[in-house]
Amino acid sequence: QVQLVESGGGLVQAGGSLRLSCAASGSISSAARMGWYRRAPGFQREWVAFITGTGRTNYADSVKGRFTISKDDAKNTVFLQMNSLKPEDTAVYFCNGVWSRDYWGQGTQVTVSS
Repeated sequence: QVQLVESGGGLVQAGGSLRLSCAASGSISSAARMGWYRRAPGFQREWVAFITGTGRTNYADSVKGRFTISKDDAKNTVFLQMNSLKPEDTAVYFCNGVWSRDYWGQGTQVTVSS
């Protein structure tokens, strides 16, 4: 059983930055993939970015060029650096890890004011 705990959310003005962290109780270097998803009010959860065990990354078009996913295997932590934030980035952000099954964190709220 793996636990994922997100942190770093908050309130920021449009154009600002936030850095989310996801601390895993298991070894992320053995995960097939670690990722971030988000769910905005009234919308379904959507994929934001992922990073594979070998460090390959991919991003949703809506965040490409603004968000950067990275990881620190030694600290079993995944990060999401979010720059040039927009009001439409407002959502609860969830960390996801794929080992033998999917694991999810509880989420952290990001609110971007205009």
